Amino acid sequence: MKTSKQVRFLAQGAVIAALYSVLTYAAAAVNLAYGPVQFRFSEALTVLPVVTPAAVPGLALGCFLSNLASPLGIVDWIFGTAATFLAALGTRAVRKVEWKGIPFLAPLPPVLANTVIVGLEVACLSDAGFAWGNFSWAAFGAGALSVGLGELVVCYVLGLPLLLLLKRSKLEAAL
Repeated sequence: MKTSKQVRFLAQGAVIAALYSVLTYAAAAVNLAYGPVQFRFSEALTVLPVVTPAAVPGLALGCFLSNLASPLGIVDWIFGTAATFLAALGTRAVRKVEWKGIPFLAPLPPVLANTVIVGLEVACLSDAGFAWGNFSWAAFGAGALSVGLGELVVCYVLGLPLLLLLKRSKLEAAL
């Protein structure tokens, strides 16, 4: 019995990682996946830790695989993946906080993690980020705002309805 649970966990994580990667590459095809303006369709999946713990490593792996194509290179591999992993842990932690059956906080950890971590990453790697060796709060603010707004839209406008659809269709029980 324990082996079947492990296989299910691995399979769910792998499917989520694959979906995240495919959706990120689709966003990259229209220049929305990397850089200061991000609208990754894949970020809608960051609500999935509400329904399965396998989403936590699945999202992190999917993000890492997606970031292999990032123009920000190894920095994005590490910090972008860390942001997604921390966001997934946060989403898992708030999964039971509901209002009228709606887990309204589920999209918030990805918004916050990406706003801060990816916003900082974008700011530090931009030309204005480290002007004359000094950190630029203006560059961070611009990067955080840009990344955060995109994340907010994707997570709440796409992710929350996805989560509600899963919950209403009883697919949640299958996960």
